Amino acid sequence: MRTRPTLSWVPTEEPLPATTDLGPVAEALGRGGVLVLSGAGISTESGIPDYRGEGGSLSRHTPMTYQDFTADARARRRYWARSHLGWRTFGRARPNAGHRAVAAFARHGLLAGVVTQNVDGLHQAAGTADVVELHGGLDRVVCLSCGALSPRRELARRLAEANAGFEPVAAGINPDGDADLTDEQVGDFRVAACARCGGVLKPDVVFFGENVPADRVERCRAMVNSATSLLVLGSSLTVMSGLRFVRQAAQAGKPVLIVNRDPTRGDRHAVTRVSLPLGAALTAVADALGIPADDGTATPAQ
Repeated sequence: MRTRPTLSWVPTEEPLPATTDLGPVAEALGRGGVLVLSGAGISTESGIPDYRGEGGSLSRHTPMTYQDFTADARARRRYWARSHLGWRTFGRARPNAGHRAVAAFARHGLLAGVVTQNVDGLHQAAGTADVVELHGGLDRVVCLSCGALSPRRELARRLAEANAGFEPVAAGINPDGDADLTDEQVGDFRVAACARCGGVLKPDVVFFGENVPADRVERCRAMVNSATSLLVLGSSLTVMSGLRFVRQAAQAGKPVLIVNRDPTRGDRHAVTRVSLPLGAALTAVADALGIPADDGTATPAQ
């Protein structure tokens, strides 16, 4: 039986009072050099749920851990059956107003970069050219034996051929692309091996219990160093992979601004937390800066 990863935190201090004033966010972006750190909350308006918000997937779903995936063939079967079904939802997802606004800020030279904790590819689909995927991307698959990378769409084709007629109805979809299926629905789903060496395939994402690659962390740290401020969008900052950059910015005396409906683990380091829906909030900021936030170039994520 899988144990639940440590994915929550309990505030021990008075939370930073939330505001609906977007003025500080607009001012920071107007000065330029802003590093965006985005989380699952920016993709909820695209139909992909977050982990910890109201109705978040952690209330019903324990994410796959790296340890379970690598050690248990049954866990891999369950993961790939659920992920194969969930991939269809990710493939249909489109960027929302929040993604489009971030892309507009980037096009107008206001950003030092974008770091996302999401694996859905929606920032890139919105037109943001240079995105650091902190936790990887579901559009790629890696072999744990030979290290070969391959497109997810290629694996999806192979899995469909090996599992003709696999059309269960999922109870829901999770931020990691894992659809809610029972063991009975998973059945004897057939998992595909690496086409090159026959090794175990894994999505090119960082599972819970797995470390973000050190070179990726260092790249993000360098981006924080070169930025004038850090803007957190839709992240509770519960896990250290994102919180460490908030702490780094605050320790360097750089303003940290957060737009998130609920309190976050990084609030004590922030100068403001705006509690508004992200799409409307970022569109309003773009309007205030005289930047068109939607040029109609958005495409499906995959």
